[in-house]
Amino acid sequence: MALQDENIVWHPHAITRADRETQHGHQGVVLWFTGLSGSGKSTLAGALEQALFSLGVSTYLLDGDNVRHGLCRDLSFSDEDRRENIRRVGEVAKLMVDAGLVVLTAFISPHKVEREMVRAQLAEGQFIEIFVDTPLETCEARDPKGLYKKARAGELKNFTGIDSIYQAPEKPEIHIDGEQLVTHLVPQLLAVLRQRAIINP
Repeated sequence: MALQDENIVWHPHAITRADRETQHGHQGVVLWFTGLSGSGKSTLAGALEQALFSLGVSTYLLDGDNVRHGLCRDLSFSDEDRRENIRRVGEVAKLMVDAGLVVLTAFISPHKVEREMVRAQLAEGQFIEIFVDTPLETCEARDPKGLYKKARAGELKNFTGIDSIYQAPEKPEIHIDGEQLVTHLVPQLLAVLRQRAIINP
């Protein structure tokens, strides 16, 4: 393995991230939505992507369930595999940022160390943590996939918020009240992205 690693060399491209950002007309960045299952992070990320797309922003949404259909289909929900799941997503997101895209991710990503691992892979300002802060009671009442019911019945193990820990972000770039309407939250997020000069007015 060491010999193989020594023979792997990163090849810089003639077209840079700055070149791609100029062509897109906006910065490349990762918008990392984190929160409990049922917090509304996937719904909000999807709505924001639609709003960005309508403004001509080049985007891609990485969803937790979708990546487990392919990229991470070999992983379980153990703590070790969850870390690997986030590591792989972080690597993909980094490549997409290099392509000048606004990358939206919707992952529970329950551990602070995993989220910080992704942040560390990116340049300053390229990782924006968005904490969709929704009370467990609200998430459980929503239970769109019926997962909380299964977890409470003991049919689903290692479920975040029930028998597996969720470490809430201490200083996220954006702190969202997950009980607000998505129609109210999307304009707020767009305003923040404009303030940070990630997208143009």
